Amino acid sequence: MKGTIYHTDRELIAAILNGERHAFAAFVRLTENLVVKMVFQMTGGSADRQDLVQEIYLKAFRNLASFRHGSKLSTWIGQIAYYDCLHYIKKKKLTYLEDIPEESAMDVEPSGEVALFKSDLSAILSEAVARLPPLYQTLVTLFHEEELSYSEIGEITHLPEGTIKNYLFRARKILRNDLLKKYDREDL
Repeated sequence: MKGTIYHTDRELIAAILNGERHAFAAFVRLTENLVVKMVFQMTGGSADRQDLVQEIYLKAFRNLASFRHGSKLSTWIGQIAYYDCLHYIKKKKLTYLEDIPEESAMDVEPSGEVALFKSDLSAILSEAVARLPPLYQTLVTLFHEEELSYSEIGEITHLPEGTIKNYLFRARKILRNDLLKKYDREDL
């Protein structure tokens, strides 16, 4: 029934498995931010991004009955999205994690005060994050925007917690160097 509020993942899954179409729409609304961000960041400017998001939700729907409630539903769909994106990247031979020199940030043209007046700090940071390699973008998004714990990110990516912390440290260092190279410290 439209407008129904599902208080737990179990209630939502039961409703979907009972054929309630509005329940699946609720599932999509609850998880689409995570899935879309992961797909868009990991696959770059690919024209197939929307198709990939649809395939992820189709796979989730087909496998929903096998969900064992060992993790949150959002973690489960995040894991599906992560592995489907990895498969897509391998299939299309895209770059997943570029080798970045330890001390260097991305090549950035200085744009001075013009950029600061045109956009706020949030937009500047978003642009800097978008220049990170896809894996770093994904981890930064999962940790800082989606506020997932290291263990939840580990469930999604199957990366060890230490590796996640290391990659996040590197991503933050690149962001810091990138921003300091482009802007004066006082501007930020």
